[in-house]
Parts: sequence; structure tokens; C-alpha cells
Amino acid sequence: MSTHNKKQFGIWMDTQHAVVVGRDGSGNEDFVVLGHVKSEGAGGNSNENAGNNHANALAQKFFKEVAAVMRNVDEVHITGTGQVQEQFIHFLAETPQFKNAAATESTSNKMSDAQLLSFVTEHYK
Repeated sequence: MSTHNKKQFGIWMDTQHAVVVGRDGSGNEDFVVLGHVKSEGAGGNSNENAGNNHANALAQKFFKEVAAVMRNVDEVHITGTGQVQEQFIHFLAETPQFKNAAATESTSNKMSDAQLLSFVTEHYK
């Protein structure tokens, strides 16, 4: 299978925002921005346990929304700040639809959409 026939995606994410890029399937081989996903911020809680449970539920919802932008994933490269990329890779591995997808990660500062498109295109060369 050639590289261009694989369903390849790139994601820049932090805990609040994700940008998903991939090939749109229109026959164009270039990567395009498929979507932006924003996370709901965790509100204040009077109880630490309730706060942790709420934060975990919001993270799972955020990950599901990001994953919904991608279909039939063969490869995904996730970059961004913090540890959220690793958490998202674990989420993908535990999700039947994505468990066979090859996931890689790197760390990077915030990128514009154009910088992310260039980064992902270079990564999959």
C-alpha cells in the first residue's frame, strides 16, 4: 500500500484545543485542515474527587470529539504541548475503531494551521 493511499492524519493538541489535518478523500493528495475541536473548561468543584471525575469525563468527551473528525485511520501523528498527546494515544488504543492505527507523538509549541499542514506533510514524506 503506498503512503498516499493510507488514511493519514496529524493532530496538534493541548488540553483546550485540537486541530486535525488529513487528506479529504477528494483525490487531492495534499493535507487539509479537517476540523478544530475545543474542550469545555472544567468548572470549579467543592470536592477534589468530584473535580477529578469531572475533568476525566471532559477529557474523554474531548478525545471522542477529536476522534470523530477522523475516519478509517491507518496512521496518526499527534503533536502539541503537555502530556495530552500520550493520553490521547492511550484513548485511541482502547477504542476498537482505532486500536490498529499506528500512532506516533512529538512535542511542539503552538502552530498555525499552515505550519501544522507543513509539519504533517513533511512527517509523512
